[in-house]
Amino acid sequence: MQELLTAITYPVVWLICSHVLKIESGLAKLLISLTAAILVYVLIGIKRSADENNKKEEK
Repeated sequence: MQELLTAITYPVVWLICSHVLKIESGLAKLLISLTAAILVYVLIGIKRSADENNKKEEK
């Protein structure tokens, strides 16, 4: 799930940069897209870790 959302985030952000924000630089789109994809991956990991800690504390 985590990897799938990361893989989907990259092209979605690329398209947003191209069509909505009208960024023409390929390098800028690449950096923004990769940063967003990595951020999604990290945030999901943090949430998953917090959920596991909550389950351990309940037991």
